[in-house]
Amino acid sequence: MSRLPLLLLIVSLFGCASRYPARTPVGEAFPSVRGESLAGSSYSIPEDFAGVPVVLLVRYAQDAQFDIDRWLLGLWQARVDVRAYELPTVRGMAPRMLSTYIDSGMRSGIPSEDWGSVITIYSDAAEVARFTGDEERLTARVVLLDANGRVAFFHDSGFSVGALTRLDDALASLKRNPS
Repeated sequence: MSRLPLLLLIVSLFGCASRYPARTPVGEAFPSVRGESLAGSSYSIPEDFAGVPVVLLVRYAQDAQFDIDRWLLGLWQARVDVRAYELPTVRGMAPRMLSTYIDSGMRSGIPSEDWGSVITIYSDAAEVARFTGDEERLTARVVLLDANGRVAFFHDSGFSVGALTRLDDALASLKRNPS
C-alpha cells in the first residue's frame, strides 16, 4: 500500500493554509533563510551567494515544477550565464517532520547530477512566501539577486520568452554595473 495518500492527508490537515498576497520585491534584500540541497549541502541564502548574481526559482507547490522546468530549459537554450537554483519552499509542521520522505521523493525524480542545485526550504519557508507572495501557486517566482542579495529582477506570471529576455537584460545590466 502506498504511503502517498496518507502523506497527502497529513499535509492537508496540518499544512499551512494561510496565503500571502503577491508582491514585487525588486530592490529589496532577499530574506536570510536556510535550506539544504538534495545533495546534502546546507545553505544560507542569500549569504552563500554573495559576490555574484544568482537566479532563484522558487516554488510553493509541486504543480509549479512544469514552470520551473521551462525556465531552466529557457536559461540553458538562451545560454544565460548565471547560476540558477530551484527552491522548493514547503511550509507547515507536518512537511518539516516528513522532510526526509519528501526530499527522497524529489531525488527519485531528479537526476543526481542536479541535486546540488535544488535547495529545499522548510523552517524558513514562511519568510520566503511572505517576501514573494504565494497566492498563485502554479507558477514559479523567478528572482534574480545581485551580488549583494538584493532583488534585481522578479517575475511570477509563468515562463515567457519576453520574461526570459528581461531577465537576461537585467543580468547584463548587473554585469556592466556591479554593485
